[in-house]
Amino acid sequence: MRKICIVTGTRAEYGLLYWLMKEVGADPDLQLQIIATGMHLSPEFGLTYQQIEADGFNIDAKVEMLLSSDSPVGITKSMGLGVIGFADALDRLKPDILVVLGDRFEILAAAQAAMVARIPIAHIHGGETTEGAFDESIRHAITKMAQWHFVAAESYRKRVIQLGETSDRVFNFGAPGLDHLQRLEWIDRPSLEKSLAIKLDPPVFLVTYHPATLSQQKPIAAMNELLAALEEFSQATIIFTYPNADTGGRALIDRLDQWIVANKRRAKAFVSLGQQRYLSLMCETDVIIGNSSSGLTEAPALKKATVNIGDRQKGRLKASCIIDASEEKESIIAAINKALSGGFRAELPFTKSLYGSGDVSRRIKDTLKTSTLRTQKAFFDIEHRH
Repeated sequence: MRKICIVTGTRAEYGLLYWLMKEVGADPDLQLQIIATGMHLSPEFGLTYQQIEADGFNIDAKVEMLLSSDSPVGITKSMGLGVIGFADALDRLKPDILVVLGDRFEILAAAQAAMVARIPIAHIHGGETTEGAFDESIRHAITKMAQWHFVAAESYRKRVIQLGETSDRVFNFGAPGLDHLQRLEWIDRPSLEKSLAIKLDPPVFLVTYHPATLSQQKPIAAMNELLAALEEFSQATIIFTYPNADTGGRALIDRLDQWIVANKRRAKAFVSLGQQRYLSLMCETDVIIGNSSSGLTEAPALKKATVNIGDRQKGRLKASCIIDASEEKESIIAAINKALSGGFRAELPFTKSLYGSGDVSRRIKDTLKTSTLRTQKAFFDIEHRH
């Protein structure tokens, strides 16, 4: 029985991997293994490993690696702890394939340990560019360690091949997060209001702002600009989800908490909403605001307006419903006003998703189930014309 081990370190990433876990777990010829790490194990970020267990999954290993410091030194030390922890976990579990998604430092630690242990790696969401964060370098580094690549768009497939990966190991199945749109049990607006304990009076804003780790502007300064812009929309109901555990993230959480206290009548913040509540809320939202990848991937599939702030997602494919804004108050205000305008809203039903249409997780599972296991690979050279 082939053992497929899936690593998850954040609430958002778990949401993208959920249906792949279900597919692997339901296949009688496969054994699902799960390693939880990073923010999942942190009380500060909601101990979200409990949601994984509540969803019926068994966590086979927990790799503690997240220090309380989010300084560059603290993050680097967390990565070192992660490599050590994953070395032990992989030696005990001995998976046939390790599955990782994305570009976070926790995932780099897992990939490093698997590479040295000669465990083949399957990487999801490679080939993308995010010029405003060091995630960019991590993502491409994991590509060079991985044996299978499951990308979300054709341009990303070409980029992975450009990085020297052979085309027969690069699969464009689309974004696995879109599987939710076909398979999720949606929560209606009254039930959401009860669950969130707030009335969703329009306009409703869903806001997630993560530190842009390569930005010239300090993350706290950018957060202040965002909050100042939101002050101009005094009638809006605003739901925040907390930033990730990236460099400078805790300062953003402290500032956000202060703002919520001053605006508690119309705003709430959540450490984690869970995928069902998050996507259901997205359906009821008038504008998605911030710099989360969900604003570029899931929002267009739901035909929702997104105000994308700063350079964190710079380089990613963007659908027609996405409005870019700089990390400045006036730019953010202008973008939100555009998103709320009648002309822009009239065009939203015609938005086309650039990341596929679902059924991604099953196709990834089928590929990993039947592929030949190997770690050795040749560098694929593209023929250059001079």
